[in-house]
Amino acid sequence: MARKPRRRPRGASPYRPRARVASPEPHNEALAPIVEGDLLIRLGPARPWLGRQTNFRLEPCDDPVFDQRLVLEEDARGGWIVLSYANDATAAALRPLLRLVRAEGAIQDFVLPGVMLARAHWLGLLPPDVAEIRLAVDAGSGFALERVGLRSHAGLLGECLVKRPLRAFAAAYQMARRDERRFRDILRGACATEPLSRYSAWSAARQGPSRQRIYPRGPRIRVLIPVRRGEGRGLAPTIGSLRGQTHQDWRAVIRWAAGELRRATPEDVRFVHEAWRETDHVDDLLADADALCVVDPGETLTPDALALLGHAAAERPELDLVYGDAVHGAGAPVLKPDWSPDLALTTGYFDKPALLTRALIERWPLRMAGAIDGFAEELRLSVATTARHVAHVQRILSRTQRPPADLIPGAAALSRHLQSVMAPVESDVAAGHVDLRWSMPKPAPSVSIVIPSRDRYDLITRVCRGILHETSYPTIEVVIVDNGSSDADVLGFYETLRADRRVQIIIEPAPFNFSAMVNRGVAAASGDIVVLLNNDVAILAPDWLDAMVRQAARPEVGAVGAKLLYGNGTLQHAGVVVGLGGRAGHILRRRSSETPGHLGRLKVAHEVSAVTAACLAVSRAKYDSVGGFDAEAFPIDFNDVDFCLRLGKAGYKTVWTPAAVLAHLESVSRGPAVGEARQRFEREAHGFVERWRDTIRHDPFYHPALSLTTFGEDLE
Repeated sequence: MARKPRRRPRGASPYRPRARVASPEPHNEALAPIVEGDLLIRLGPARPWLGRQTNFRLEPCDDPVFDQRLVLEEDARGGWIVLSYANDATAAALRPLLRLVRAEGAIQDFVLPGVMLARAHWLGLLPPDVAEIRLAVDAGSGFALERVGLRSHAGLLGECLVKRPLRAFAAAYQMARRDERRFRDILRGACATEPLSRYSAWSAARQGPSRQRIYPRGPRIRVLIPVRRGEGRGLAPTIGSLRGQTHQDWRAVIRWAAGELRRATPEDVRFVHEAWRETDHVDDLLADADALCVVDPGETLTPDALALLGHAAAERPELDLVYGDAVHGAGAPVLKPDWSPDLALTTGYFDKPALLTRALIERWPLRMAGAIDGFAEELRLSVATTARHVAHVQRILSRTQRPPADLIPGAAALSRHLQSVMAPVESDVAAGHVDLRWSMPKPAPSVSIVIPSRDRYDLITRVCRGILHETSYPTIEVVIVDNGSSDADVLGFYETLRADRRVQIIIEPAPFNFSAMVNRGVAAASGDIVVLLNNDVAILAPDWLDAMVRQAARPEVGAVGAKLLYGNGTLQHAGVVVGLGGRAGHILRRRSSETPGHLGRLKVAHEVSAVTAACLAVSRAKYDSVGGFDAEAFPIDFNDVDFCLRLGKAGYKTVWTPAAVLAHLESVSRGPAVGEARQRFEREAHGFVERWRDTIRHDPFYHPALSLTTFGEDLE
């Protein structure tokens, strides 16, 4: 049955007003000029996920750290904002900091992603009672806030429902519970981050007109292109990318494998074609140049690649090596840490693109390594063991067709090279990766294992049994620091242990202070190496301690951490990233224990900023040299991270090794932090941020394009 049309009242307009849906931006919006003074910039064409644009201004603030105040023309309290910002291409990609000052004086600090491409974006929730938005940026970075967009809860939940439905329901649940922190973190993690596998889409949203810069005159660069058999067809794009460089002071030598020499390019005085000569030395190639860049056929450099590498070398004349980031194949990013010598030896991660300075090349007489096929591997190993002063340009500077796995050295080559330049060390081959097995001092150093504990008979008996009866290391002392146990079974077990000369039991009945207990245990220990071990750790293999001592005995190493697993076999600890979660956190937690990690680094020992004290080895002398754990500032939390960072300031590096694998139930005997415990945690967290703010902005072993919101090496 047909419906009768409704009659409109006399005099009413024939056009019903439609509900207006806020359009993020017109898609044909042209670029508007930059307004000097208060920085008002429009980007175009805009993308819907950037939100509806609003005007803003930046003004000075009297805060010594957060010295810029962001003022929005609209009231955005209770909603979401998207900040889009850029900096100079030559500036380090330091993460900006944002502080929300709430009406009652409470503050919330956030660490934003660094700028790796033309710009970066950050999504954040403004509390309903926010009074001020402040920013802290690097004064010399040329930071520019280009755009502020506004988004709604409903819009983000809808986007999350499409991308990650389960996370959308979790966010909606926390919203209904009025848990602002969990709601914010879930929605940000779902909507503002992408896995590394979606790099192409992620990078497309951050490309566009970049801030132009006239680069000062850089070094004279010699480009070496080794052409192996069958690689000649890849030369054309490589040569084309060299011709497009903004840095003009370069010359290229194309060295062909035997029988392959031919001219594949039109006459160009900047290119010389020669046969590969096995007796030449690398420094012969330099001639009058200041630096060498080795480029593979098929590899293409971004237009500013040589300019940015050269600028970094010119800014710091003492540098031996400058390297940048890369993209492999169709779009797999290779986002590198800052200089990490152990990782460099076992993965060759720093290669492609890299600039080797004359100072480095003249320090060792490297021949062209015989056959052309072995040259790249020998060169990487020589650089990894010789370079002392290294800089990392945190920008994508090349696209290469060679997979990162091809950079991993062969076990024979690695062992041969290390035996010739370093103390005896063995290569350990496992699952396609080559790790290093450092030599054990002779005699083996004595080890004291310090275990803070309270009650929990099941835990303390298991960990003691694992140490005393299932660990193969020859010289062990166990120091139990008991925080007032009352369990009769535990006290009876202690009486049994006292008959073992390898065991000390110290009673520490004072209020729980983990740092003080650790310091008390170390003071009583007699070992050359101290291992801090939680009582909720289980020994899984007899050689775990051997692996940790080999690392801790190295002169340059401070703290050593182990690979810890949850009871279900997933990762609990694979190193600490400073800044993760806003303070510090365990990377890749709850992932499969076989997760290789970006660059395959979880398969090999490598440098990290910090490791957990649940299982931490350090020489007694180094422990004492930095004053042990800070029991006043960090009685319960962040003490291990603070300790590792202080070791770093003293010149010692922290290493995580996958060769020591243990199970960790994580604070079973302590329980969750709620109520007063939560308040105490927040106080210690605030103190940690105040002390280590610069490191939080840039953990040298975690790329600034990677998210600090999630724990899974995601892009933000």
